[in-house]
Amino acid sequence: MKKILLIAVAAFAAIGAFAQPKFAHVNSTELVQLCPEMDKARETMNTASNEAQETFNDMVEEFNTKMSTYQSKGSTWTQAVRESKEKELTEIQQRIQEFQQTVQVELQQQQEQLMQPIYQKVNEVVQDLAKKGGYIYVFDTGAVLYVDPAQSHDLTPEARKALNIPADRTLEALAAELQAQQQAAQQ
Repeated sequence: MKKILLIAVAAFAAIGAFAQPKFAHVNSTELVQLCPEMDKARETMNTASNEAQETFNDMVEEFNTKMSTYQSKGSTWTQAVRESKEKELTEIQQRIQEFQQTVQVELQQQQEQLMQPIYQKVNEVVQDLAKKGGYIYVFDTGAVLYVDPAQSHDLTPEARKALNIPADRTLEALAAELQAQQQAAQQ
């Protein structure tokens, strides 16, 4: 009886060794872009970007106002007043340049901070689905040139469900929504 059981175990092990490995693929870009947390991140980034733009515009307006005054009245000023105003204009230009550089870095850092938990959540969901499904590899369709759907399972729909992404929400619909928001903001 032990020999039969041992032979059966060996047979199952041999069959398992020759079993086809399971592969899956996922569209991580779709998952990240459509994830509900991404909407909040986009909103936060838009607010921060708009505030930075307003500050920049105020600084440029201040410079233009002072430059206009300098150009219209500069010829009537004494040398000391003219030099003082030129120095002030130069300092404003430097502040504007420093602000541009600083705000770019800060906005990029803020975006990375907002995106990191979203990437992590998507990654964790995909890893969890892969482990539960017994997949040995999960490929990202954005980084793979070809995926044969007959030999690889698409985890994207399951991941969308796990991430609470509505079934009717698509990248195309998101692009149209963002474009509409941008047009409304410009008006």
